[in-house]
Amino acid sequence: MTRQDPHRHYLSPWAKQDRAPAGPSFDRGEGAHLVGDDGARVFDFSSGWIAATLGHSNGDMADAVAEQMRRLCFAPPSFPHALRSELARRLSDLSPWSEGARVHFTTGGGEANDDAVKAARLLTGRTKVMAAYRSYHGTTGTAAGLTGDMRRWASEPTTFPAVRFFAPYPYRSPFHTDDPAVETARAMDHLSRIVIQEGAHNIAALVIEPMVGSSGVIVYPEGYLDALRRFTERHRILLIFDEVMTGFGRTGAAFAAERFGVAPDMITFAKGVNGAAVPLGGVMIRESVAKGFDDRVFDIGHTNAGHPVAMASGLAALDLYERGDLFARAREIEGLMAERLDALRQKHPLIGDVRGVGAFWGIELVGDRASRAPLIEWYAADPSLNHSLVDEMLRRGLWVYARYGILMLAPPLVATDDDLNDAFDRLDGALGWLADTLEDPK
Repeated sequence: MTRQDPHRHYLSPWAKQDRAPAGPSFDRGEGAHLVGDDGARVFDFSSGWIAATLGHSNGDMADAVAEQMRRLCFAPPSFPHALRSELARRLSDLSPWSEGARVHFTTGGGEANDDAVKAARLLTGRTKVMAAYRSYHGTTGTAAGLTGDMRRWASEPTTFPAVRFFAPYPYRSPFHTDDPAVETARAMDHLSRIVIQEGAHNIAALVIEPMVGSSGVIVYPEGYLDALRRFTERHRILLIFDEVMTGFGRTGAAFAAERFGVAPDMITFAKGVNGAAVPLGGVMIRESVAKGFDDRVFDIGHTNAGHPVAMASGLAALDLYERGDLFARAREIEGLMAERLDALRQKHPLIGDVRGVGAFWGIELVGDRASRAPLIEWYAADPSLNHSLVDEMLRRGLWVYARYGILMLAPPLVATDDDLNDAFDRLDGALGWLADTLEDPK
């Protein structure tokens, strides 16, 4: 059946088009809330798609963007521009490297991952790049090839054949253990065996999310990222952290690299750099690596790289983060969320696992807690139950991003404790509804 609604000419991503979008059509935002055409308020418990870190419709952000549009809307990225230089300097200051960094700007995260890989191959002269199976890095050419989860399938055969490996997943260990130290050791042995077969001298980079985002919200065992860092240094492989979701306070620090105490060679970013106010992303390259381009061409560029309006939004966002001490606020949110999630898990047998850091947490729903059988298979052909739960949460005034039985809770950092406690009460009701529905499908 052809969908007949006011939005029928728009193709909705990752969805069958004969299913109308759930919930209201949103007209505006108010801080941590979205407001529908009918005036209904919905708490944005996932910052959209883990993007609106600063909430919605901030006046200072709007003023900065509007002023820059009046002043200068476009300048070629090869021309010097004061805002571009200033944002790059401030990002360098935020970076986990005492030596500083150089920044290449893009319009989004997928493009940033594409360009990080290009830079790594130019710098090393090597061609292969490693990436984890449970990962998402974007849908542009190289990013789709890096992506490990099912969202790459539509792009296959991809133009970029990454060398993939399994990374730890403590709740469902691919290495058959519940011991974090053993899982890390087995994961590194697995990686070592793959590198032997591929040839370390052929591998330019290893790309990984320091905390898995939309492919499960997974926090790696303590020691795993540090082991990866030592491994890549030993083989002179560049380590790239995809911090498109974890950057800019989401984990309680400027970057997850800082929170976990592991400094890669490059960091890709987007979303949080300006709270997704306008399209903006980029690659930060540590100075000792970036200086390799002093005597070779940085053969990468885009028309809208470092767009003046985007630069204004990024600078405004950094001011807002600093003024509100929002990176520290994420640590406060962490405590509240850990407490409320633990209470939910004790109350609802459908919750198999809760995990997270800072203001980024996941709930994994199971059909049976003892066997850990997933409520919805990750690659389920029919995710209708997932859609029904999302619809029910929207009816209760709550937006939660969910993929195949994993709920992703990542509120805007401007959310108050009252906002969060009210959201958890609504989520509690929705989970109770789901349990009743499963017991009596009628």
